[in-house]
Amino acid sequence: MKKFIQNIKNIWKVEELRKRLLVTLSLILVYRVGCHIVLPGVDPAILSAESTDNAGTIEGLLGLLSGGGFTNASFFALGIMPYISASIIMQLLGMAVPAVQKMQNEGESGRKKITNYTRILTILICLFQAPTYIGLYVQSKNAVAQELLNSPFWWAQSVMVLVAGAMFAVWLGERITDKGVGNGISLLITVGIIANLPESFFTEVITSPALKVVLEVVCFMLIVLATVLIVQGVRKVPMNYAKRVASGRAEAGDQGARSYLPIKVNASGVMPIIFAQAIMAVPMMFFQGTFTPFTLSYNIVLFVLIIIFTYFYTAIMINPKKMADDMKRNGGFIPGYRPGEETANYIDQLVSKITLPGSIFLAIIAILPAIAGLFGVGQGFALFFGGTSLLIMVGVVLDTLQQIETYLLNRHYDGLMEGTKIRGRRTQGEVSGF
Repeated sequence: MKKFIQNIKNIWKVEELRKRLLVTLSLILVYRVGCHIVLPGVDPAILSAESTDNAGTIEGLLGLLSGGGFTNASFFALGIMPYISASIIMQLLGMAVPAVQKMQNEGESGRKKITNYTRILTILICLFQAPTYIGLYVQSKNAVAQELLNSPFWWAQSVMVLVAGAMFAVWLGERITDKGVGNGISLLITVGIIANLPESFFTEVITSPALKVVLEVVCFMLIVLATVLIVQGVRKVPMNYAKRVASGRAEAGDQGARSYLPIKVNASGVMPIIFAQAIMAVPMMFFQGTFTPFTLSYNIVLFVLIIIFTYFYTAIMINPKKMADDMKRNGGFIPGYRPGEETANYIDQLVSKITLPGSIFLAIIAILPAIAGLFGVGQGFALFFGGTSLLIMVGVVLDTLQQIETYLLNRHYDGLMEGTKIRGRRTQGEVSGF
């Protein structure tokens, strides 16, 4: 406890870190307030009554990811999911469209162009989702007076508010990334998820025996621990660098330097689950009540889709040929394999072997809420035992801790996680850029 208090004091002593944390907290507060500002003309009491037990529905999942903004019909009802969808589309276009590939290879200028196109695509997605959301959700709940529904002006202003809210949420996320601590977009999703945790936990406490709640908390902590281990898991491939000769002798400090090529066990992150759940949302809408995150058929299909998408997204994220070319250009090689094509084939085989257990783990994490439900855990609290919410929370918390750790170490203070190996604090000899 004393060490923890000292770390908090160290964080406050670093002026830049203190300012960034205050900016982050302030912008998060703005986002949370916006999640409770309801669209003009919508009756929040009706929506609140209708959404009391929707944990096993698509509404519950979207409400969880949006911090309640979706189920509240708030200013941030669409959240930042349209931006994430646009980002995924741009990544996929990078595989098939030469113009996008060219922008990806143009460095900072190309990144700015892709960001601008992503924002434009986000607006187009919002223009489609906003009226769909009002018609399929708000109107179906009878939360708006009929005279307003008959008013084109009300529809136009509601669509404009929802689009503006989504883009404002994106702006908040970008400002957190630039001026705050952590990845802003991911932080907003995480805060929205965590905001639902206390209510779900207290509901579980009230409705379940004390011993059962204790066992659930212990299981939850063990699942989080296992998730952290897998998210941090890296296969280090030994690498050597050839000696560089200058004036007839090897340069100092470059005597066949030994380092590592890190290949993550879970290189695809949470994206396979997001892909799979996005597809599963379609049958969920058509078979409400019989095809939910807590039914056997849903989880079997989800399990298979996640394994498929993990291989698909890993192929997007990792390019063995490019990695081999970069190593060759920098004078690096993997012992026992010739630089170039042979090295690329070795990396490709290694990634394929690592991806299998990683994909199975992701699939198991995705269906854990259903497994928790079988053991009597309430549906609201069970959603935190796995799936997108758990992976996002773990990944974002680790990333934020890494950044705080870096600030403290650069100011010669002890890190937050002294004695541990947070991924991002590179061990000696580990290379980056591949």
